[in-house]
Order: sequence, then C-alpha cells, then structure tokens
Amino acid sequence: MFHRRLTLCLSLSAALLAPLAEAGTIEKACRSSARGAAQAALCHCLDQVAAQSLSRAEQRAVSKWFADPHGAEVVRQSANSRDAQLWKKYQSFGSEAERVCG
Repeated sequence: MFHRRLTLCLSLSAALLAPLAEAGTIEKACRSSARGAAQAALCHCLDQVAAQSLSRAEQRAVSKWFADPHGAEVVRQSANSRDAQLWKKYQSFGSEAERVCG
C-alpha cells in the first residue's frame, strides 16, 4: 500500500514538474519572474520566439534580465560592440515576440 502511494505521488510530481523541466532558458526565467508565473502561455511563446531569434548564449544573457532589468540597461548603454550587437538582436527579438505573442 505504501509503495503504491509513493509511486502515485512520484508520478504526479513528475507530471507537474515536466513542463518547467522541459522549458527553455527564456521560459524558465520568465516563469520565475514576478509576473511570469501567472502567464505560462506567454512565457512559452517568448521562449519559442527566442529559440528562433537568439543564439543559446544570447538567450542566457537575456534571461538574466528578467531578474535584473538593470542589466539590460547596462547593455543598451554600453559602448562595447558585442553589447551593441546583443541589444540590436534583442530589439529584433522583442519586435517579433510582440508580433507573435501579442
């Protein structure tokens, strides 16, 4: 009886956690943010657009901005050419995400 309950509990836990475990970098960051937890569909959509628009390294960098928006401002104002390139790609990502995700 105990083994059966434990198996059921573990199966239920795995089913509930699977969508987040399979989520991409942007989706995880979005869901962890203050507003993202209530907007799972939007977070998933943003992740899908990011997968098409940004490299994995760029996705990791941008995902940090969900927790630290000031980091985005630092990149935007930076004179570094890599930061300028990331910001340009981020703007394109944002425009596409707005078009696709609403």
